[in-house]
Amino acid sequence: FPQQLLPTFFLLYLLMYLFTLLGNLLIMGTIWREHSLHTPMYLFLCALSISEILFTVTITPEMLVDMLSTHRSITFVACASQMFFSFTFGYTHSFLLMIMGYDRYVAICHPLRYNVLMSTCDCARLVSWCWAGGSVVGMMVTLIVFHLTFCGSNEIHHFFCHIFSLLKLACGRDTASFTLAVILVCVTALIGCLFLIVLSYVFIVAAILRIPSTEGRHKTFSTCVSHLTIVVVHYGFASIIYLKPKGLHSMDSNILMTTTYTVFTPFLSPIIFSLRNKELKNAIKRSFRRTFCPLNS
Repeated sequence: FPQQLLPTFFLLYLLMYLFTLLGNLLIMGTIWREHSLHTPMYLFLCALSISEILFTVTITPEMLVDMLSTHRSITFVACASQMFFSFTFGYTHSFLLMIMGYDRYVAICHPLRYNVLMSTCDCARLVSWCWAGGSVVGMMVTLIVFHLTFCGSNEIHHFFCHIFSLLKLACGRDTASFTLAVILVCVTALIGCLFLIVLSYVFIVAAILRIPSTEGRHKTFSTCVSHLTIVVVHYGFASIIYLKPKGLHSMDSNILMTTTYTVFTPFLSPIIFSLRNKELKNAIKRSFRRTFCPLNS
């Protein structure tokens, strides 16, 4: 970023970071307190909020410190740890969005079997698999990248240990094959999740179109709007970062796009779920009234 704009960007990202933390904590606290929200959909939303908090904590504080520092450095171990945790929580987020799509599919296409297919044990198992899957992707990418030999410059042209910036520092005959392996792991996981989400919504849309009344179709689809919006935002920015042609943008535009993905996308998530989900919005209002106006509740 231009030096003269660093204070402005610092304040902006700090406010967005704090809002992301507070917004997700508010969602988690509301779901915990409101027994009416103890359903699979909100269990997945709570897990999604946890993954977003951990993802932003992995990257944003270090970025904010570097904005105010004249000596910006990170150790080799800290860089590897940051990469592992950012990929772990980032892909856990993707896997959770996938099972949230599956949850909407079961609720709309198989409502009579919903309680059987989405029992508490099944939901906990699905969330565990999401975290395990994110950890596997994070470990694979980190091992591939840090198995390379780094020589020459040790200056990373990014605000955190970004995978493509690190690959540019690697040297040796097998660099291209390792780069391809990393891209395959990342893209396969992203496209696999997106394919299953799209498949879920194909069946969902088909089921909604069979509902005779317009009001019934609108009410059913409204339960999917917040999830669908987050999917579009999340995969939209991710696809721009990982699937854009090489050399299409300058280094500055790449950094700006990655910053948008790592800071702005988590910032939007609690806003979208709070504003687009009427049940959650009402639960937040009830929770506030009980907390700050106990005599009037």
